[in-house]
Amino acid sequence: MAAYLRPTAETEALAALAHGKFTVLAGGTDYYPARVGKALADDILDISAIAALRGIREEANHWRIGATTIWSELLGAGLPALFDGLALAAAEIGGVQIQNAGTIAGNLCNASPAADGVPPLLTLDARVEIADARGRSSVALAEFILGNRSTLLRSDQLVTAILVPKPAHAARSHFAKLGARKYLVVSIVMAAATLEVEAGRVKAARVAVGAASAVAQRLPLLEAALIGERCDAGLGAHVSAEQLASLAPIDDVRASREYRLDAALALLRRVLDELGARA
Repeated sequence: MAAYLRPTAETEALAALAHGKFTVLAGGTDYYPARVGKALADDILDISAIAALRGIREEANHWRIGATTIWSELLGAGLPALFDGLALAAAEIGGVQIQNAGTIAGNLCNASPAADGVPPLLTLDARVEIADARGRSSVALAEFILGNRSTLLRSDQLVTAILVPKPAHAARSHFAKLGARKYLVVSIVMAAATLEVEAGRVKAARVAVGAASAVAQRLPLLEAALIGERCDAGLGAHVSAEQLASLAPIDDVRASREYRLDAALALLRRVLDELGARA
């Protein structure tokens, strides 16, 4: 018979993971739909009752987003313009019911190539905080997700938070998603960008594309091309197809490889033009 544990303290959860093989569950918005019509045979560690893992707070050098923070909490948190892109992604994840149950860290741990939260978090230079019975550490989000449905998380480890560093200059972000409809749809392609601006020019740029490779990717060639450019409504003109060469989209029922590449190019230009116009 499968076991079900619902601890109220992080130490209890880590002790359970150290001595048994559990499926960690928070919102369950990916876990349950994947098992419709099947018996639930996994031993479950439900972390939704651990209060210390929930909430968003500003600290000296970063913002800390607790692992079980839900998307609707992020939308209501009144975060600065740096988080605009992540908030736009949050508003398009499923419907309101999903946003009220699904967790931000769960979106990362599920490691879908089409996970809406990953591109904007990549452009925020987010780090994933990981704990086990011996202590805690953090790793860059770009290193945490290894591939389709694969992360570096060990079976005795638990994601406890997402850490977003404070930028050196005034910053804002944007996000755009292409799907067959506005809501309740798997992304065909996504684009996100964060720009740090000083005296009307781009001082730092972080740009990412999702659903166009096994793992969402930053675009270092495009980021480098944006540095020093005037931040205005024509900023998207600096995007070229060559800067997207690292992407490896697939053909599937939602779109062809060629369509995804064309769509990524168009979305990136739209996202950067919007950020430039706001500046």
